[in-house]
Amino acid sequence: MGFGKTTSIGKIANRLKQEGKSILIAAADTFRAAAVEQLEVWAKRADCEMIKKEENADPASVVYDAIKAAKEKNTDVLICDTAGRLHNKKYLMDELEKIQRVIERELPDADKEVLLVIDATTGQNAIEQVKAFKEVSNITGLVLTKLDGTAKGGVVIGIVNENKIPVKFIGVGEQIDDMEIFNSEDFTKAII
Repeated sequence: MGFGKTTSIGKIANRLKQEGKSILIAAADTFRAAAVEQLEVWAKRADCEMIKKEENADPASVVYDAIKAAKEKNTDVLICDTAGRLHNKKYLMDELEKIQRVIERELPDADKEVLLVIDATTGQNAIEQVKAFKEVSNITGLVLTKLDGTAKGGVVIGIVNENKIPVKFIGVGEQIDDMEIFNSEDFTKAII
């Protein structure tokens, strides 16, 4: 079972679409079996276009093609799905750096968000994940998933305090509308 990255992308795309934005999704997780198909399901649910290539294609080339398409269509928001990365997979971290170089080169003046999706049930391992990602990426926010179960997500307090990275969204269910903007007061009350 995954930690909710692809699902979160679909939910965020849906939320932005409901705000009247045009959305394009880049399926740059080309390594995981069925990742593109899973993302395609969520893109359809959110009524968003998607750019994809064959399995094992160069993820940075998918992002490049998506940027080109987004520019041509004057798309408001481009969401890039990258492979789920573990902090001990150096080649995947290198790929993330390559994708970021493509984005910076092709969209130097665009507003950019780098969101790290963290499963609320992960516990202390999430701290190591954030440290590893910070070495290769300027993380601008966190998405905390699976808060609909027994997990309280308390580890996020340490992550936010230590790294000064805000939580942007929380996933509270499996439906497309089950993504909320993070509210620190509500979160604190739920933990206590």
